Amino acid sequence: MSLKMGLLGRKVGMTQVFHEDGSALGVTAVTVGPCVVVGKRTTEKHGYSALQLGFEEQPLRLVTRPEGGLYKKANLEKPSRHLREIRLEAKDLEKYEIGKVIRASEVFKEGDVIDVVGTTKGKGYQGVMKRHKMKGDSATHGTHEFFRHGGSIGCRLTPGRVHKGKRMTGLMGNVQNTASDLVVVKVLDDKDVVLVKGAIPGAANGLVLIKGSVKDVRKYVVPRIIKEVESKNPMKASKKGAPSASPSKPKK
Repeated sequence: MSLKMGLLGRKVGMTQVFHEDGSALGVTAVTVGPCVVVGKRTTEKHGYSALQLGFEEQPLRLVTRPEGGLYKKANLEKPSRHLREIRLEAKDLEKYEIGKVIRASEVFKEGDVIDVVGTTKGKGYQGVMKRHKMKGDSATHGTHEFFRHGGSIGCRLTPGRVHKGKRMTGLMGNVQNTASDLVVVKVLDDKDVVLVKGAIPGAANGLVLIKGSVKDVRKYVVPRIIKEVESKNPMKASKKGAPSASPSKPKK
């Protein structure tokens, strides 16, 4: 678990960015924040240090009484629709006051290594061939109604039950997934949009959490244009327009 700052956002979709040298890179656009500091968790009172962030406004008619008491205690007029806790070091909590609005440009910058947590797309109830990439049986004359089955699952007398974790049919997707060691390519300050290298879990408009990476392994560096340096070796230099090394002798 990384004790680094993070923010909530929503996935917009994928696009491309072009570098100065003309190369293209696939990125995911995420609207990050603005998030409001709703509360703090201290080691003395709660046993751990964390920051409670609120994202997106919620109508007052949808706020429950316990939630209303939380916002009233924090002196916040507008309640938030989503609340998440971000684990931080105890010394880092002093930087943020309750009620402060945090934007994407204050936390992330170009080149940062991040982890993105989201919920994958739900595929419904699926069979073993789609869910676990099983081969299935042969579609020949000897195979009857067994083309996409998973095969035998039991062990007869010993142990007389199905082992836990057996790959079988079931619900596919709709689980929390973390895409680790991604890199921030660009931060659009005026639009609160962060462009992240590669794909992140979830469908468009899905809720995501962007946080500093646990491993902090830099897998990608934003390329810059490299100017070619002229060769100083006369043997490798272009002969175009250059005088010949030895003048040719006139024929008699």
